[in-house]
Amino acid sequence: MSASVDTECEKCRCHSKDKHPAILYTLLSQNLRPGGARQRCLCQQRRTVCLRTPHLTCQAASDVLLRTISFVKNVAAFHLLPREDQLLLLDGCWVPLFLLGLVQGMVTFEVVEAPAPSMLKKILLNGQSKGQEPEGTQPTLAAVQRLQWCLNSFWRLDLSPNEYTYLRGAILFNPDIPGLRAPLYIESLQREAQRALQELLHPKDQGRFSRILRVTSSLRSVPAALVTDLFFRPIIGDADMGELLVEMLVEVPGWPQGPWLPLAR
Repeated sequence: MSASVDTECEKCRCHSKDKHPAILYTLLSQNLRPGGARQRCLCQQRRTVCLRTPHLTCQAASDVLLRTISFVKNVAAFHLLPREDQLLLLDGCWVPLFLLGLVQGMVTFEVVEAPAPSMLKKILLNGQSKGQEPEGTQPTLAAVQRLQWCLNSFWRLDLSPNEYTYLRGAILFNPDIPGLRAPLYIESLQREAQRALQELLHPKDQGRFSRILRVTSSLRSVPAALVTDLFFRPIIGDADMGELLVEMLVEVPGWPQGPWLPLAR
């Protein structure tokens, strides 16, 4: 899996001898103070990216998420927890569980540089437009590359089906999430899952257990906003991801199966 966007910043067109300045750059330059155009170059801004094939990738991602929530709902010990703890665990653990599902499902994706019409709109409307997307919500190439590094690290481990199962349990029952009412019980469930995972390994390969836990910690560092904006925002629009996850957990009647195309905006 590789991002198709070149990590090297291309030579700025505004300095090219063969091309006229870009229209967007010209518009921006008019709003700068004298001499500002020489100090600011659009090509040096952090690039934002989007999926190359959003329909295919988002469908695969939504299928993985459905399987992830199905796993959570089928864990008997999870249903013994207070409802508040169930919701906290879901909110705190869905991202690493989803990413682990991408790894097991061998879901690959590519990204391309995202168009930026909102910048031109902001200029034309003099920054007075309402309801614009906040700046910074579009995934950046650097963030996606860090995500891909995490996934590649897991692929190199080549986990067995049983290792995936016990690792999911260790991720789900995270006693470090603030606000839990039964943290000690949740911690005991995590230790049980980790012990079962460790028992799968040959005594001579206990270093593998440490590697698995270390790579798993990298999944926890991936922001939920990045995963949501990259894989789900194209199909859920402005819907709140947290609310959708709760609906999936409690099986609200009418929940659309598969890709959430009815929710697209």
